[in-house]
Amino acid sequence: MKLSVKLLFAMLAVATLTMPIAGAQGTTGTPPGLQVPARTLPPPGTVSPQMQKIIGAPISPNWKAWPQTPDEWRKFVANAAATVEKGLPAMRDALKVKSEPMTIDGVKAFMLTPAEIPPQNRNRLLIHIHGGCFVSGPGESGTSEAIMMAGFGGFKVLSVDYRMPPDHPYPAALDDVMTIWKAAQKMAPARNMAVIGSSAGGGLTLSMVLKAKMDKLPLPAAIAPGTPMSDLTGAGDSFQTNAMVDNVLIAYGASCDVRAAIYANGRDLKDPLLSPVYGDMAGFPPTILNSGTRDLLLSNTVRVHRNLRRAGVIADLHVHEGQAHGGWYRDYTAPEAKETFEEIARFFDRHLGK
Repeated sequence: MKLSVKLLFAMLAVATLTMPIAGAQGTTGTPPGLQVPARTLPPPGTVSPQMQKIIGAPISPNWKAWPQTPDEWRKFVANAAATVEKGLPAMRDALKVKSEPMTIDGVKAFMLTPAEIPPQNRNRLLIHIHGGCFVSGPGESGTSEAIMMAGFGGFKVLSVDYRMPPDHPYPAALDDVMTIWKAAQKMAPARNMAVIGSSAGGGLTLSMVLKAKMDKLPLPAAIAPGTPMSDLTGAGDSFQTNAMVDNVLIAYGASCDVRAAIYANGRDLKDPLLSPVYGDMAGFPPTILNSGTRDLLLSNTVRVHRNLRRAGVIADLHVHEGQAHGGWYRDYTAPEAKETFEEIARFFDRHLGK
């Protein structure tokens, strides 16, 4: 018996010495990929029932199918917008927010005003840049996040209805955002303003600050780029680890990236005004970032946070339990939505003038 035990330990020692070290490179200099078995991912029991429903929603069977012509894209976007707009009156009523369409220096926008504005916010203004992969969310359909920010945060929010492809590729969206940013300074001083946007809106928020720096314009006092599309090249670990786990964006190369390519219109995707993670973030305003553990753009968000910290910028990173892309703004009745927007409001309150 003693001999067999000794032999067993000897065999284990030999096996240990011959096993590849985790993270060690192979003979070609490229580490082998990690093999992950197929498995079912149940919604975590650590989030609200509303969020469990969002997290547990199945992936659309049509996720690889998308429009092929400009007319098909216009129809696709219009149909999706009509569906979203049906739910907005109930959301505005529940959160006691009024929506007013307007045109500012030729750019369409919506002013979202809560019924009650706290005294500290009465001289403040937020600029909102909607998401939708640079192609979706026209008109009032792009105001959902702005409504929640106004209702939960108690701010007046100016939501930019920027021009989009297929008719208006880059730089139309960024140009419209910059037009609104310049005009908004007649409504409130830059030190009293913040910019918020998620997904494509998060990417545009970062690009807008880069452009304002380039043009030597005043910067906002704070920004909140949620799960930003900050790298359109597909670089980043979570494009691999959360592929087919994120039930919103699904995987790199799906519909959202097709829309982003239409927006880029052949331009180098590493251009910082398209992929701001490659830009110089020195001097950026204090920033609060949100993502989720199942978000395809978790790495986009984390990399922006690290770049900001390397540049000495105040930057808070919030990663939400179980959430895929933008989970906190998909159901205003979920407690996670209220919590997130109130957290952003507190961050803004610390950094905005009064």
